[in-house]
Amino acid sequence: MTEKHYWWKIVGVVLMLIVINRGLLTPLKHGIMDVSPDRIEAGKQVVFKINSYNANYKQAEKEIQVYLKHVPEDSKNKQEEFILKANAIEVINENQLQASFQLPSHLPDSRKVALFTLIVDNALDGATAIPSKIIMLQDSVDLADGIRQWSSSDKPHFHSPNKMYFPYRNILVETIRNTFFHVSLWFSMFLMFGMSVYYSVKYLKSNDPDADLRSFALVRTGLFFGIMGCLTGSLWARFTWETWWTTDIKLNMAALTILIYMSYLVLRAAIEDKDRKARISAAYNIFALVAVIPLIFILPRLTDSLHPGNGGNPAFGSDDMDNSLRIIFYPAVLAFMLVGLWMASLLYRSDKLLYIIEEKENN
Repeated sequence: MTEKHYWWKIVGVVLMLIVINRGLLTPLKHGIMDVSPDRIEAGKQVVFKINSYNANYKQAEKEIQVYLKHVPEDSKNKQEEFILKANAIEVINENQLQASFQLPSHLPDSRKVALFTLIVDNALDGATAIPSKIIMLQDSVDLADGIRQWSSSDKPHFHSPNKMYFPYRNILVETIRNTFFHVSLWFSMFLMFGMSVYYSVKYLKSNDPDADLRSFALVRTGLFFGIMGCLTGSLWARFTWETWWTTDIKLNMAALTILIYMSYLVLRAAIEDKDRKARISAAYNIFALVAVIPLIFILPRLTDSLHPGNGGNPAFGSDDMDNSLRIIFYPAVLAFMLVGLWMASLLYRSDKLLYIIEEKENN
């Protein structure tokens, strides 16, 4: 076999090694896990206890700044924001600190209750925030005085880390790395199923047993990726949703997809005549994909779902993905697809040899 025939296999393996290496070893950005108290009153002195992840507060102690930020919901100018700087900071350890604020008597908001974001910034870790975590109350509303007290001509300069980090996402934390594996497995599964349908149609047109063998190999590879996708998803759910399985519609539709294609294997095993087996399997495979597409891509969008991209929850938005994740995610999808095609080709070649041996024995 010449290099022209297997270059894509080398690409798949190299990409997979890169994804495993960088996907597992790239550190997460500094992030705020929790802050207390989270319900405060205007006009008082308050000390926030801040618990963070993957921070270096001891090393960057002299450079740390903490801010309270507010963007009024009723503001006509969505770029308008008000920031208050902490007047004292005490570092407890690398991931914990305390920030003291003397709160103005009025808020830059026309409501008595408003949400504030807490920001921690230093040159070593960069800036991070816990959005809309702080609930602040005021006894009376004086918008003009609130704007005056919260306005500052000295706009803070927030730092960015110098090297590549994956984003910190609350709840997900380190499990965000599973994006490269869990999601890529499902992308690859649909590629396998889609190509298997192509060969099923080809068989129905030509009665070529080679097309049937290719379709059969692709279905098994896709089913394997689907099962692995369910397993990685279940493991992910255990650490983020605190359960191995939920009633989430996308999980149930994924399980139903696996059952549909397992039925394909049962159907195929139950028929002895080769021609009849191939024809019925091809027809079933076509209708299986037609049934699975609305189960996975349409029904979950019509109801609430914990998964991104469903129930009005956008997929691959800034809350889910950033450029550091995309650099690894897209090569991961390509790597799993190429490795999946390699696996399917090995299954096909094995089945082809068995088919040739049986033909010779029968003749």
